[in-house]
Amino acid sequence: MAYINYVRKAAHPRRNGADPYRGVPLSLADFSELVSAIYQGPLEPVPWKTALDLMRTHLRASYVTLMLRPPSAEREALMVNAAGDRPVTRQDEYNKYYYALDPFVDLPPDRVVTVEELIGDHQWRDSEFYKQFLKPLDIFHALGFDIRTDDGLECRFRVARSHRERPFSPSDKALCAVVMPHLKRAVHLHSQLEQIDSERRLYAGTVDRMLVGMVLLDETGVIVKSNPVADEMLREGDGLRIVGGALHAGLPAENRELQRLVKQALNRESGKPAVAEAIAITRKAGRGKLGVVIRSVPPTGWTEGKHRPSVAILIRDAERRSEASRETVRRLFDLTPAEAALALELANGLTLEEAAESLDISKNTARAHLRAIFSKIGITRQTTLVRMLLGSVVWLG
Repeated sequence: MAYINYVRKAAHPRRNGADPYRGVPLSLADFSELVSAIYQGPLEPVPWKTALDLMRTHLRASYVTLMLRPPSAEREALMVNAAGDRPVTRQDEYNKYYYALDPFVDLPPDRVVTVEELIGDHQWRDSEFYKQFLKPLDIFHALGFDIRTDDGLECRFRVARSHRERPFSPSDKALCAVVMPHLKRAVHLHSQLEQIDSERRLYAGTVDRMLVGMVLLDETGVIVKSNPVADEMLREGDGLRIVGGALHAGLPAENRELQRLVKQALNRESGKPAVAEAIAITRKAGRGKLGVVIRSVPPTGWTEGKHRPSVAILIRDAERRSEASRETVRRLFDLTPAEAALALELANGLTLEEAAESLDISKNTARAHLRAIFSKIGITRQTTLVRMLLGSVVWLG
């Protein structure tokens, strides 16, 4: 079997006389599988579960743990465990209490160490953490390293063996040492992806609360993604519908114009600013038209691959009632809950009489609430109130 340490001269030249691959007991195929799993880790449902299982097997360990966020008094740890068929127990106890007793922390940066090297065999055996937490789990030997990224992330990688197993060897440490930089890069990528995804969910949630339907088309005009508001509109099939995976308007003339605008957005030259085009889509008698905006999604300089979002279509139904938080309105304008409820009904287009009926209050009570609202906000007209609410941040909360 071709081992890494036999081919390191060809694949990995020495640096400063050091050979990080010396003694790594893995074939090239096994090492390639392990590194692939590390970089695939951020995309797994349980991050790095596959890589940790492979490390546990290669190191003949009882447990392998990756703490993406160490525990503290303010919050619990975010950790992934690979334990084979063993049940992962006492994790809650570690998060709540035993983490404060753990002496195998604050390891030297970018170094793989064993617990014997860090604190000594006798001190480890005498520690309350070992006696109370690890010994009942049949854990004695421990090896690990800490990851600290440039953007402030701190992660801990730990490997554990039972009392019956031999101590960790130099070859075990060598394997962890060559894995460490790859895991560090993958953790950094995971952090960047999580930040992007958090921003995406924030913006998507804001669009949803504003009751704006959003449909994304790929480079062929086929729908690749839509938000729940758009899904509900399209299920109705009134004015807009899906035909062959693409968005179509009900009336032939409007559909021709919609397809022309989509094609125009798809063919927009790279580097030119996106220009929004609009069209009104007719619905059944008695229902107002849908407002539709079509705009291209400019690729980045390194965008490649098929089925990427190329056109965004935004759909607004003026008849849909927005779902702003009454509590947000109350806090923003210093209103009572009843006054905030009335203000929202008026902002959704109801008359004072219709709002009173919707809230199951009398017209006189509604008028009294409205006078109180005027007094608190410093206005005198209902139209001004509606304009202030529609232009405020209440629809973003």
